[in-house]
Amino acid sequence: MSEIKDYDVIVLGAGAVGENVADRAVQGGLRTVIVESELVGGECSYWACMPSKTLLRSGALLRAAQKVGGTREAVTGPLDVAAVLKRRDDMTSNWNDSGQVEWLTGAGIDLERGWGVITAPREVTVTAEDGTVTVLRAKHAVAVSTGSAALMPDIPGLRESEPWSSREATSAQRVPVSLAILGGGVVATEMATAYAGFGTQVHLIARSGLLTGDEPFAGEMVVESLKKLGVTLHLYSGAEQVERTEDEGFRIRLDDGSVLETDEFLVATGRLPRTFGIGLDAFGLEDGAWLDVDDSMRVLGADGRPVDGGWLYGVGDVNHRALLTHQGKYQARAAGDAIAARAHGHDVSLEPWGAFVATADHQAVPQVTFTDPEVASVGLTAARAEKAGYRIRVVDYDIGSVAGAHVVADGYEGKARMVVDEDRGVVLGVTFVGQDVGELLHSATVAVVGEVPLDRLWHAVPSYPTVSEVWLRLLETYGRPEK
Repeated sequence: MSEIKDYDVIVLGAGAVGENVADRAVQGGLRTVIVESELVGGECSYWACMPSKTLLRSGALLRAAQKVGGTREAVTGPLDVAAVLKRRDDMTSNWNDSGQVEWLTGAGIDLERGWGVITAPREVTVTAEDGTVTVLRAKHAVAVSTGSAALMPDIPGLRESEPWSSREATSAQRVPVSLAILGGGVVATEMATAYAGFGTQVHLIARSGLLTGDEPFAGEMVVESLKKLGVTLHLYSGAEQVERTEDEGFRIRLDDGSVLETDEFLVATGRLPRTFGIGLDAFGLEDGAWLDVDDSMRVLGADGRPVDGGWLYGVGDVNHRALLTHQGKYQARAAGDAIAARAHGHDVSLEPWGAFVATADHQAVPQVTFTDPEVASVGLTAARAEKAGYRIRVVDYDIGSVAGAHVVADGYEGKARMVVDEDRGVVLGVTFVGQDVGELLHSATVAVVGEVPLDRLWHAVPSYPTVSEVWLRLLETYGRPEK
């Protein structure tokens, strides 16, 4: 007979997003349980953000040292790949989630391990690995925070050949001699950068070029850097057929007729929502589809209204608004606070920039791609701003011309772009490409989210000599507003 447990809130998925939904609900005075079928901490902690950036960091530091006189002469050895992999293992706690479980306990969040299915309104049935069944009932809300999984395109022989997804690439215990990567986005370019730094012979196959969602110059600069790292680029090309070789490698036929043979093959062509098999079809939603939500993350039905009165929430990757851990956590804070407020009978306003909404998802999303050079952007690109109907001016500046860049690296190469709304005199978007520019991005995010007028930005004085001085140069290039 199944055990029944009553709560105020049930959260499906104990990744970073689910943890934050649960934490905010508990802080709002609600008894909360989180359901997880894998590791507490989720994709970001064990197979995505943390291990991938750890794999990239050592190579980036080595190359940075080689760009500065004095350290260039001192650092003469190659990267210690075994030490890099060991550091990655430490960063993921060797894929042991006991520390994360301890955090849940300290935060007052209950944990139910197993596969959760929504079997009735505000009810989740959890089947544990040993077959034990537990029925959880929520008084107020169920939040789906189950994340996303790697997309495998429909290419003959691909699935049967069992290529790497991002999970295998970030958790590999050995470095292959050769690696083919299919895709031109963040995962593909970052893993090409990491493995090329390990000495792997990398082939990157990208049908539409690299980082096409960013300003065009970002992809162009990453192309040149990958070439310098020894990556063989197959741009505007695709894979037609994949098969295993006799020595357990991969044979990949490209659409130009050429054939690649590599030890490993990473497919990084996109993501799918992990909403399959969790019972959403019983509420008029498509099994395995992205969830449409309002700004407080309530799931919406085909009629545009909250499903079944508004007890169901979809937070993080599952709603396809911004597939980024930091943006999912931002959504989680809004959702958890909204759940608690509604539970206590308070009004929840969906007005932009309020306490219970994730307004920044729409056109103020920051993102760093940790290639070499890094690509850091927030807000709208010039093309997207024009498409949205803004009257814009684009301001570009060579970051290498800033005095602080000369301190950072000999021959620093980088570019900054500011997209300005001419009618309001505010910044709509900023892109930086260059070494360590990820640390510049939050200043741009504040400017975009805060809609800081350009005439006020003139009074935000950058320290000298730092790369941040690029802000002054962008403003000077734009011209001082008359006021």
